[in-house]
Amino acid sequence: MQLVSLQFKTTIDFQKNLDKLVDLIEHCPTNSFIVAPEVCLTEFAYDRFEEAANFSKHAINVLLGLSNSKYISLTLIVKDNNQFYNVAYIFYKNQIIYKQSKAKLFPLGEELKYFTAGSTNDIQIVDIDGLKIGILICFEIRFIKLWEQLQGADLILVPSLWGEPRKSQYEILTRALAVANQCYVIASNSANDDMASSSSVINPFGEYIIDDTKEVLTTKFDYAVVKRMRRYMNIGFLDN
Repeated sequence: MQLVSLQFKTTIDFQKNLDKLVDLIEHCPTNSFIVAPEVCLTEFAYDRFEEAANFSKHAINVLLGLSNSKYISLTLIVKDNNQFYNVAYIFYKNQIIYKQSKAKLFPLGEELKYFTAGSTNDIQIVDIDGLKIGILICFEIRFIKLWEQLQGADLILVPSLWGEPRKSQYEILTRALAVANQCYVIASNSANDDMASSSSVINPFGEYIIDDTKEVLTTKFDYAVVKRMRRYMNIGFLDN
């Protein structure tokens, strides 16, 4: 399996953004696990929330069709019972196999004003074909208790819309997450001018690939590396 972090700019044209995402996904190899930046199709679009939520329905249908032999994960703006949520999805084999609403909303970005928070109890490990996966959405990586809820995961996804002023913090936190949880981390962040980029794929030893000039970052997932790290530094994850 190839682990893929996407890093690209979002425009005000929702369809153009989806076309860009589709093109990047189509060029990823079969059996890739692909993570795109948080709300990469619309950004937060607070002045176009209804439009963004409706567009998410269209995007879901498109992504379902692309997921026959690839895992695809991103977050979308979703409306449910007249409330708006920032929801992370995992698509595979033309199905939605997992979804999780953002539970920790970023106060500096006015998310508390516009979104309804999900429950932190929903942040948990999901088993997909024997691969244990967790998701932390952007700001959620600042909460160490949430790291603990994902102990034992083989792979943690971090879709983000993380600002440039806190670039170094994003890099430190995502690498620390991989080392602390002894797992792979795919961190996918927006490449917009005011965003940090800093997308990366990190292994359990803290080794990483990162390149702010690239739209696609890829490395191979090796389960033996997870096992080797957990045996080398046994902190209790071997039986998880």
